[in-house]
Amino acid sequence: MLDQFIASNIWILLIVMLWVLPWKGYALWLAARNTHKWWFIVLLVVNTLAILDILYIFIFSKPKKEKTTVEPIEK
Repeated sequence: MLDQFIASNIWILLIVMLWVLPWKGYALWLAARNTHKWWFIVLLVVNTLAILDILYIFIFSKPKKEKTTVEPIEK
């Protein structure tokens, strides 16, 4: 039954692939660049139609801001 659906609607599969692959690739690249080993594994294994990938890109991959002290400039 599923085989018949996919065979008759191959364009849906192509649209899904065109949507997922860029998000997945960018999320995996960010996880590798940020040395987030566990995120990389989860993003590689779990397929959520790019929802988890988008969340990682925009929420979880942001570097933590460190508190820095700014010294006033003397005149």
